[in-house]
Amino acid sequence: MTEIAAETARSLLQEVVEIRSVSGSERACAERLQAIFEENDREAWIDEAGNLRAPADDSVLLTSHMDTVPGEIPVRVEDDVLWGRGSVDAKGPLVAMAIAAVKAGVSFVGVVEEETTSAGARHLVENRAAPDAVINGEPSGWDAITVGYRGILRGEYTARTDVGHTSRPEPNAIQQAIAWWSGVEETFAEGDCPTVEQVTPKPLEMSGGTSEDGFDFEALIDAQFRIPPGKSVEEVRETVEGITDGRIDWSDAIEPVMESPRNPVATALRRGIRSLDGDPSHLRKTGTSDMNVFAQAWDVPMATYGPGDSSLDHTPNEHLPLAAFDSAIEVLTEAADSLQEGE
Repeated sequence: MTEIAAETARSLLQEVVEIRSVSGSERACAERLQAIFEENDREAWIDEAGNLRAPADDSVLLTSHMDTVPGEIPVRVEDDVLWGRGSVDAKGPLVAMAIAAVKAGVSFVGVVEEETTSAGARHLVENRAAPDAVINGEPSGWDAITVGYRGILRGEYTARTDVGHTSRPEPNAIQQAIAWWSGVEETFAEGDCPTVEQVTPKPLEMSGGTSEDGFDFEALIDAQFRIPPGKSVEEVRETVEGITDGRIDWSDAIEPVMESPRNPVATALRRGIRSLDGDPSHLRKTGTSDMNVFAQAWDVPMATYGPGDSSLDHTPNEHLPLAAFDSAIEVLTEAADSLQEGE
């Protein structure tokens, strides 16, 4: 096993957090991670999509994303806590995985654009054979394991009516769009059902008015639907189309995922957590991650894991206790060793 000192790992984490890598601008981050593998006699390269690839023992693939959402947070360490954009989502998990991959001699990929299009993960599953198992990197807390995520469906609703005098009683396109969205919310109302078990519709953008030629009245709603495990993209799409009186152009679609907490990956992670006297728990997240993409393409056991409090994702006070980062490296290294041995 390759040894990497805790202080070296912490220093690398701070360097990576200091590198600005908003989606689409991950190159410098990839190059810094490439260097740590090459310094430890590991092959590493940046692929056509911009992913940092470091193949090795494929008993398990450790993978996390290099991009962040926008928003500058001064990078600093105070009271053994690292502050900075991406410290939680997901450079803490990313660097912990890179270090663990070097130490355990397993495969690693840092992917691009998870926060926007999942282009890196999509490229990976199209251009790489499936590993034996996957640990995806996102904040779960060093002593918790994420086994489920909701899926996502996105579409653009448009309505069009003839321009007429505003005194006329017939609904115009904007009124039609408002009525449609009210019907959507009513259809998917779930009462007291936990959020992770609901379909959550969310309008992302709304616009409307007279067309450029002056002959039509138009309205647009860019809508997103989060889909819980147990439902499918197609099921939600059909439901939405059944209540529309306009046109919907569908775009992004990713199925939900729910992995067994008894699969080999979750078992190996629990073993690592318990080795540090942690009490492991299992999470189901309301969002969507690259694990959804991997699960659609690869029929292998997987789970998501990483240090950090996910409630700090995308917030202006994103920060990571460095002790949790240290623990996550140990958990990941032990889990990788266990999966290599087939335990």
